[in-house]
Amino acid sequence: MSFLDITVIPVPAGNKAAYLEHSRKTTVFFKEAGATSITECWGEDVPEGKATDFRKAVDLKDGEVVCVGWITWPDKAVRDAAWEKLMTDERMMGMEMPFDGKRMIFGGFDVIAEG
Repeated sequence: MSFLDITVIPVPAGNKAAYLEHSRKTTVFFKEAGATSITECWGEDVPEGKATDFRKAVDLKDGEVVCVGWITWPDKAVRDAAWEKLMTDERMMGMEMPFDGKRMIFGGFDVIAEG
């Protein structure tokens, strides 16, 4: 089964175009490294929860939007090799992020069921 890298990111609402451009550029790098697809989502209906929610998870500030994205890899081995290569790729290292990376949540997940 596939392996996913999933992110939850607070992005300033005014940076939507910059976020999309950043995604377009990094998509090229991820696909070169073996990713099968990249998905980016712009929060439109992200309610506040009573105990926890996406907003609290990224310490969302006024004027920011919660974005969720995932990179699909064929398996964890491909993903691990890709990240090792990507973390030394000068093209990636030289990019500015149009969001606060310190508040980004990320993790890798084994896909255990698909419909």
